[in-house]
Amino acid sequence: MFGKKGLKPNSIQTLIGTSARIEGNLLFDGGCHVDGVIHGSVVGSKDSDAFLSVSEQGSVQGDVDVPRLALSGTVEGNVVVSDRVEFGPTARVNGNVHYNLIEIAAGAEINGKLIHEAQKAPAKAKARSEVVSKPALVEASLDAELEGAG
Repeated sequence: MFGKKGLKPNSIQTLIGTSARIEGNLLFDGGCHVDGVIHGSVVGSKDSDAFLSVSEQGSVQGDVDVPRLALSGTVEGNVVVSDRVEFGPTARVNGNVHYNLIEIAAGAEINGKLIHEAQKAPAKAKARSEVVSKPALVEASLDAELEGAG
């Protein structure tokens, strides 16, 4: 978007053109680009490919909950981004921003709180670490019992 390491979606599956106006919530998978106006919440799938970009002409009047976001337009609502968010120089947010990784260009305006939320470890990795640690505790308990019995 505005840096060499900028967010780039693999492809855009959903395009809201400049003359389009959506009244209601938008749920999407993959890439979504907004040049028009959305009156409602925008929610992207939680997979790592879900990406929302809102151009300077684009506007969302509702909450945004996506893994990745590149904003140059306006959001009137809270923004929750689980992975990475980039605010361009013309970005405007009237609401709180929950983020993991953030990039803000000079000129961007955020009227609300910036709330850092570390990316959660995948549930499988957490469950695996719990399972791995339990047998070690069981073995230690059995060794203590065997020493006490002998």
